[in-house]
Amino acid sequence: QVQLVESGGGLVQAGDSLRLSCAASGGTFSSYTMGWFRQAPGKERDFVAAITWTGGGTYYEDSVKGRFTISRDNAKNTVYLQMNSLKPEDTAVYYCAADRTRLVHTAQGNYDYWGQGTQVTVSS
Repeated sequence: QVQLVESGGGLVQAGDSLRLSCAASGGTFSSYTMGWFRQAPGKERDFVAAITWTGGGTYYEDSVKGRFTISRDNAKNTVYLQMNSLKPEDTAVYYCAADRTRLVHTAQGNYDYWGQGTQVTVSS
């Protein structure tokens, strides 16, 4: 069973940066597509970014393009989300997820394993 544990969330001001980490244990991390999703209060959980199992392909939701960067270190079984120029509308619980198919999906239903989430709050 794959376990995912996010960290790095917090309270920051608009324009600040945060780096989220997601450490995986169990399974074969290096073979999974990894994704980040977020859920704001009262809203659905939405796709933010994904990275292929090799790290060679990255995909972003339009509102975070140019501000967020997803990366992975397969030797450390960890995926990261660097978030720059944060905005109040980025406030949400951020979740990492693993997809065993090696395909890149933006729909949460395609992901097999989920972390517990980490809160990111951006004040104006």
